[in-house]
Amino acid sequence: MLRKILPILVLTLSPAFAFTQSTSAPKEVMNLSLSQAIDYAMSHKADVIDAQIDQKIAKQKVREITGAGLPQLNASFELQDYIVRPTTVFPDFLSPSIYGVLVKENLVPVSHFPASVGMFPVQFGTKYNGTIGASASQLIFDGTFLVGLKAARVYTQLAQKMTDRTRIDVVENITKAYYGVIINQEHKKLLEANVARLQKIYDDTKAYNEAGFAEKIDVDRLKVQLNNLLVENEKVDRLLEISVDLLKFQMGMLISSEVKLTDTLTYNAIVEEAGNNTDFYSGRIEYSLLQTQKELYGLDVKRNQAGYLPNLAAYGSLSSQALRNEFNVFDPGKQWYASFILGAKLNLPIFDGFQKSARIQQAKLNLQKLTNDENNLKNLIDFQVKAARVSYDNGYKTLMEQKQNMELAQDVARVTQIKYKEGVGSNLEVINAETSLREAQTNYFDALYNLIIARTDLLKAEGKLSK
Repeated sequence: MLRKILPILVLTLSPAFAFTQSTSAPKEVMNLSLSQAIDYAMSHKADVIDAQIDQKIAKQKVREITGAGLPQLNASFELQDYIVRPTTVFPDFLSPSIYGVLVKENLVPVSHFPASVGMFPVQFGTKYNGTIGASASQLIFDGTFLVGLKAARVYTQLAQKMTDRTRIDVVENITKAYYGVIINQEHKKLLEANVARLQKIYDDTKAYNEAGFAEKIDVDRLKVQLNNLLVENEKVDRLLEISVDLLKFQMGMLISSEVKLTDTLTYNAIVEEAGNNTDFYSGRIEYSLLQTQKELYGLDVKRNQAGYLPNLAAYGSLSSQALRNEFNVFDPGKQWYASFILGAKLNLPIFDGFQKSARIQQAKLNLQKLTNDENNLKNLIDFQVKAARVSYDNGYKTLMEQKQNMELAQDVARVTQIKYKEGVGSNLEVINAETSLREAQTNYFDALYNLIIARTDLLKAEGKLSK
């Protein structure tokens, strides 16, 4: 598995990770344990930072909604210049005919005046008007606001859980990348030991050939085998470099940084004991997120139901006007005309064409969908836990088998080398034993990497992957 994944990473990520050699002083090397790598990512990884920003946005949203229930204060100043003042027309009360109508009809409406009544235009008001004022309002009761305020606080909890989910994903990626580097480092150590051992056999065989005790074909076979091993070692070097860069990328660290991993593969790093707990829902962040969403939809139902309740607000306004025919609005010696208003407004919903009823039904249906999603998520979690446990158990058994195979291959290689040195073994036996050993080692590290992945997936499925 490791051999299949990492070459793809070489082809796809190497252009992004390429950098030129620096001629400056050596860079400081950062020592990193797995926990330190995770801590670094929590403050540098873009996904985590963005999730924390979203959490802050949610808090500001709560402040915005809360502000609607606080006193609202406004001040204003307005200056008007009537270039052409508005005109109003009045009946011509000076006309004798009008006078007679007024007496006889006892000041009846103008619409009852005879058609012969004349009209004359009048312009009211002043050319310059200045108005300065202040107003205040206070929401006293609104059911939808109270429910919305509670929903806003639940929304901040949702944002927090979204951040937790992002952190869990980061922990998962870093854990896999970190141990991928460790495995490659261990693989490289074994390959270097293989190169040193085969180089010694090659040098001895070459010396025997020069002394006439070995054939040239034996030297050539070992040379081919040694060259193949050197090529394999170079490939592992490149894969190790890419795996380190992938780890730095998952941490949010500059690719040009220098790091040294301090953790080693231990029994606890690859073994996960099966627990007695069968309820893994509470530990899964996805389930917790769904519960919070259900609470929000429940509050949405209550908010729409509260729309049937009346709402009450109080308000007040204080203003002063300057009425001038000349532009002296700001003259402190001129009179201003003040006005002051206090009031309260009660809105009582009576009929809205069943709009609120439709919104309530929509919210209830959305809540029902989430209930269905909850049942489906529980079923999915049960499946994921079972599948992850099976994958882990199979991976553990495979690792133990590959470990035994590698130990056997090492013993076979050791014995064939002794036989060859003693002159009772053939050159082909040595080459075949080295090939089998290299294959067994590769299979072992593939199994080891797969078990690390399976263990991480199992921890995540059971909700045990710390954030």
